[in-house]
Amino acid sequence: CCFLLNSTMAQNKSVGIFQNNTDIGNPKNAGSAFYNSSDQSYSVKGSGYNIWFARDEFHYLYNEIKGDFILTANFKFEGKGTEAHRKTGWMLRASTDEDSRHISATLHGDGLTVMQWRDFKGAEMKDPEDEIFAKGSGYEIIQIERSGRIIFMRAAHAGKPLETIGSYEMVNLPDEILAGLFVCSHNPEITEEAKIWNVRI
Repeated sequence: CCFLLNSTMAQNKSVGIFQNNTDIGNPKNAGSAFYNSSDQSYSVKGSGYNIWFARDEFHYLYNEIKGDFILTANFKFEGKGTEAHRKTGWMLRASTDEDSRHISATLHGDGLTVMQWRDFKGAEMKDPEDEIFAKGSGYEIIQIERSGRIIFMRAAHAGKPLETIGSYEMVNLPDEILAGLFVCSHNPEITEEAKIWNVRI
């Protein structure tokens, strides 16, 4: 009981500029987040079967934000990893429900860079042909912007200018949403880690 209580308290405390730090969807292995003040970086660990179908499992570091905004950061997976489709990036979410509406600017372990979304609570994620894929691969800098109901995704390799990946109109996201960093291992048995720095909101 003490272990479970300490794990819950550790997941709910603020980390760096983020006020909330928790697992979504009850993954088998608990995730975590650590802020290194010396270089202003975040080490985020997450498990989970996937962020797909009608429900998600991942670790989430987020704030509640209203109105329009731009979120930018550098992302890098730690280690070789187990699953090619482990995921990290920025996510905008209506709630912490496992089947919540959301849209994410996602970097996969194999370098695939894509914007994905779920339009309605409990709905299936969009099929691959509906997603917005980057022309390149292995981007380090990921940016997501909300302007009204339009969500824009941009990405860049280190030292290069941002490229527009695409945009999508999310008509069902509320004005106040959850916005932050995520990691999903794409395998419920393991935990993956990403280092994230130059985080700007």
